[in-house]
Amino acid sequence: MAVSSKQADIRIGKQGRMVIPAGLRRSLDIKSGETLLARIEDDSLILESRDTVLKRMKNRFADIPKDVSLADELIEERRMESRKEREL
Repeated sequence: MAVSSKQADIRIGKQGRMVIPAGLRRSLDIKSGETLLARIEDDSLILESRDTVLKRMKNRFADIPKDVSLADELIEERRMESRKEREL
């Protein structure tokens, strides 16, 4: 198995199981028993820690002013769509 701190060959075993090589786990500070979130992006399988996902989401919404409620905006948007549908 070819392994570096950034890349490794991983074989999928019975029942779809795979082992993340130690070098990759050390590079990403993945501990035994930790839960990773899996998602498909384009044609790739992405595995991320919950902390990484949380940081990405916080960064995505960091520019929204504290006094803006996205929930209130979404509710108002849905109400407007509902009014338009009733008018048809």
